Amino acid sequence: MTKKNENILLLGLGGVGYYLAKRLTHEGHALTVIESDPTLIRRADGEVDARLIRGDAMSFSCWKDAAAQQMDYLIAVTDNDAVNIMSSLIADRSGIRKKIARVRSLELWRRNAPLTPDDLKIDLVIRPEELCAQEIGRLLKIQAGNIVIDIAEGHMQVMATRIDERSFLAHMKIKDISQIHDGFDFRIVSIARGANTIIPSGDHELKPQDQVFALAHKEDLPQLMLLAGVAQERSHRVMIIGGGLIGTRVAQLLERTFPVKLIEQNERRAEELSYRLKKTELLHGDASEADTLIQAGILDMDTIITATGDNETNIMTSVLAKHLIRNQPGELQGKESRTIALVKREEYLTIASAMGSDIVLNKKVLAANEILKYIRRDKVLSMAHLHGFEAEVVELVADRGAPITQKPLYQLGGMKGKIIIGGFFRNDKWQIAVGSSQIEPGDKVIGVCTSNHLRDLQKLLLK
Repeated sequence: MTKKNENILLLGLGGVGYYLAKRLTHEGHALTVIESDPTLIRRADGEVDARLIRGDAMSFSCWKDAAAQQMDYLIAVTDNDAVNIMSSLIADRSGIRKKIARVRSLELWRRNAPLTPDDLKIDLVIRPEELCAQEIGRLLKIQAGNIVIDIAEGHMQVMATRIDERSFLAHMKIKDISQIHDGFDFRIVSIARGANTIIPSGDHELKPQDQVFALAHKEDLPQLMLLAGVAQERSHRVMIIGGGLIGTRVAQLLERTFPVKLIEQNERRAEELSYRLKKTELLHGDASEADTLIQAGILDMDTIITATGDNETNIMTSVLAKHLIRNQPGELQGKESRTIALVKREEYLTIASAMGSDIVLNKKVLAANEILKYIRRDKVLSMAHLHGFEAEVVELVADRGAPITQKPLYQLGGMKGKIIIGGFFRNDKWQIAVGSSQIEPGDKVIGVCTSNHLRDLQKLLLK
């Protein structure tokens, strides 16, 4: 978080805007919103503690009503690229020091583009579809096909994996795991069980089908993967379902590295993509039908990405693919493949994860987190959202006089079930935190918390 709560002008309450408004006001920022749609204004009224102005983002009178000259940030996330670009120019003329704009167009990134983001006075350009595609590409290129999140400039990593009945970790309490496996330091920092996110204590027992996140030093990750029963090397045969903006971009990012198949229901679109994607095998068909998936080779796939424009189709096709692969006859029965499902609605993130999707992504959440990281950059050194969880991994510096510096971790109240301190940096070395750890002023600290307790984590470390 920044040194003071910033005054922020937000344009647009659809999608990214609404999610951002909730997060920003929850953190205590003074937020003013301009939105022309009365339905979106009514939805936000009562749920978002912000000043809501109904009007046109291109109306100078609305900017005057919003007291734009007093704002620290502009966040322009309307559905219209031109409005967002023009708003950045108006904001610059109004004296707003930082401008963030959602721009879907690729034109600004062309080498010979007549205008650049700098020319348009945009400090941070947000492209939700590109963020989503890049994140899928990153997840697929990491080792073992499990989620690995870098934190603390990559010195520490968070690994996620699902516990199955055969895992040595199944039915064990966290405190017993740490006592038995003391050859290297790690800490289980979050558990997804069904639709619930758990910030665990030592007494929590891991159960089959739990998805767990564990924090470890980068060099200890191979040992942690071995302990969790994760294969370190596996082939990656990828199937993408849906040839829209995100599905196509993912294929472009992956086709030079992995064998990729893409199923598109629209015949004309499938034919068009067959010319654009030189190394991707294009198939035309309805991937919500089991026969289509089997004929397309779903049983041989290692990763299935559902990227259609429909939430329910993505979730149910992901579940169907998982079922078909697990229950195929013969020697391959029980084979595990990973599924990545895209959803548009925030509330579907935990539902899809509970139904068995290994990774669930929402482009507006990814876009919002990119914006939040930018705004918080003065105090938050790094931040990552745990996919499919309502949890955040945050790296901050402990202020002198902050509550966390007053007592050992086990004596701090109000943390159970909300916050866990995973590690800290002192004397040029990262250490895994335990109950007896005493955080000192100036220590870099990795904290994990449920999304709605991020402010509590910040209060713990910031004076």
